[in-house]
Amino acid sequence: MKGPILVVLAAGMGSRYGGLKQMEKIGKSGEVLLDFSVYDAFKSGFKKVVFIIRHDFEKDFRDVILKKMEAKISCEAAFQELDYLLPPEAMEAAKKAGRTKPWGTAHALLCAADKIDAPFAVINADDFYGRESFAVLGKYLSAPHLEDAAIVPYRLDKTLSPQGSVARGYCKIENGYLKQVEELLQIEKKDGKVFNTGPDGSRMELAADSPVSMNCWGFPVSLLAHFRAFWEDFVKNSAGEAKSECLIPKAVDFFIRNGIIKVKALEADSEWFGVTYREDREAAVKRIESLTNSGVYPPALWN
Repeated sequence: MKGPILVVLAAGMGSRYGGLKQMEKIGKSGEVLLDFSVYDAFKSGFKKVVFIIRHDFEKDFRDVILKKMEAKISCEAAFQELDYLLPPEAMEAAKKAGRTKPWGTAHALLCAADKIDAPFAVINADDFYGRESFAVLGKYLSAPHLEDAAIVPYRLDKTLSPQGSVARGYCKIENGYLKQVEELLQIEKKDGKVFNTGPDGSRMELAADSPVSMNCWGFPVSLLAHFRAFWEDFVKNSAGEAKSECLIPKAVDFFIRNGIIKVKALEADSEWFGVTYREDREAAVKRIESLTNSGVYPPALWN
């Protein structure tokens, strides 16, 4: 059996951050946040990494990130662009609608499907997930005859940014399995309470300890066929919309509701932090420095 594959969603521009946050140097030896996720995955038994990027920053991505790590772990790049996997008539409808950006994380995953031939994890490039998360995912995905998917959920109040609102996959978990995941787009903490603001302006208070998805998933390779069918249905219904996105949490929620797959909620005593906003960078630098000083990471990851 092949070792599990890590798939990294790295094609986003980071609109709220104001630039290519995937390239921001965080570590003592110039590492970016993504370096630490790949290092943790490498230490947890992952054998290959597939990075989903865009052609317009491929050279910088290879120079800043891939060049350092590819001697230690197998690395491949896949590309997500607006017109990829889109029939000509759907692309025409997208152009008429003024569409300029690709179609979201499920679309990104399918752009890399030809490079995925073993059970795989999916993560964001701009999040720190902690080694414990990769350890439980690596063990789960290495089990023989894998049938179920998996998620490593995080506690909501530990994933918020003091700089502004965030989007999170709000999870309902029963008896160790994910039963529902709902994408909430405007979550923030005010006056000691956590709220989501809906598209109509209504506010809903959320429990601080609610589990949320940070796009830390594990999937059997057979599920790619179902992602492809979900994407094709999305294109038929939404190609003419300027901002609709085909997202992994939405696809997973559909799979659960229709009995296509079960999703095990894995327990990992792991912290999360990220760089949603430019102001988040300083806190990330300090936390990585602390983890390096305490011996969790070497001063230079890939030496």
